[in-house]
Amino acid sequence: MKIHEVELRLVSLPLVRPFRTSFGETTTKECILVRVATDEAEGWGECVCDREPDFSAEFNAGAWEVLRTFLVPALFRAGGDVSAVRVDELFASVRGHPMAKAALLNAVLDAELRASGTSLAGWLGAERDRVACGVSVGITPTTKDLLAQVEGYLSDGYRRIKLKIAPGVDVDRVRVIRERWPGILLSVDANAAYTLADLDVFRALDDLDLLMVEQPLHHDDLVEHARLQAAIRTDVCLDESIKRPADVTAAIALGSCRIVNIKQGRVGGVLAAREVHDRCRDAGVPVWCGGMLETGVGRATNLALAAMPNFTLPGDTSPSARYFPEDLTEPFVMDPDGSMAVPGGPGIGVTPVGERLDAATSVREIATANEGWLPR
Repeated sequence: MKIHEVELRLVSLPLVRPFRTSFGETTTKECILVRVATDEAEGWGECVCDREPDFSAEFNAGAWEVLRTFLVPALFRAGGDVSAVRVDELFASVRGHPMAKAALLNAVLDAELRASGTSLAGWLGAERDRVACGVSVGITPTTKDLLAQVEGYLSDGYRRIKLKIAPGVDVDRVRVIRERWPGILLSVDANAAYTLADLDVFRALDDLDLLMVEQPLHHDDLVEHARLQAAIRTDVCLDESIKRPADVTAAIALGSCRIVNIKQGRVGGVLAAREVHDRCRDAGVPVWCGGMLETGVGRATNLALAAMPNFTLPGDTSPSARYFPEDLTEPFVMDPDGSMAVPGGPGIGVTPVGERLDAATSVREIATANEGWLPR
């Protein structure tokens, strides 16, 4: 497959409502989209980092520079005649930057699969054509606001509710939700906001019959997560701590968690996500698919991944309308039973709508195999 053009776009979409976590509030989704044009097809990938290095060390301006200066030129230096597996090998000389790598690698894979008429879900060995949807609820100004949001999401049909928590905004609010809806699948996500000094908080959460407590402690500390897991009954789920397949092997060996949240963009793309899935499956550790406020490009990729066998828990696979007044692709819609169809067309099965994409784009650059980066 001969790659002759790569395009980068910085796009921005307003959110339906602000999304607050323990590390800040987001009102606009800003991300990089990558388009790869080959002699047979075009492919799309989405970079999941944000404008600031808060959730992860990567951020949009840095990812753009890494793509522009190192990763895209590496494709063309290799003659542009590459497969997704070879792209992964080409990028090994660039240390780190898994989100930037994932965007380009996924775009190459998408083009490759479109050219062969193969769906991403089929290529991954997916066992389902629909996946169960969960929703992540940001920290609200008041408990009354939280009750109203959760009630609305349950009415929509979501099969799992995840509450963002932070020190001082945790046990009391979670208890209110559990008492109001004693039978729902309920989890919490701390985004690394706590320490082992907060053990009393997690022991109190133990009494609320939670599905999991996600990323409670520092994102780089597997040892303290193991100590916490040994001290509480609720399953610990790791998210930010899993940045590559080796991390999940270490976490399982240490007993740092009993559940893993796979975010394909954070671990380096679909190939690495499949490896994390397989390692967890072999160890008997269930996984689910996390979300990072993706546009339709990233959401389609996540849906294909979430249809694989060991994704046994509802993921953050909300429909487009949960986040955006208008998505870049045709919108993803959740059925009343709380499930969403996995795209079955070639590749990721969706393509950005031209006028929506252009309206959302603030920066655009194109590189060709023969001329390099063209003038803006």
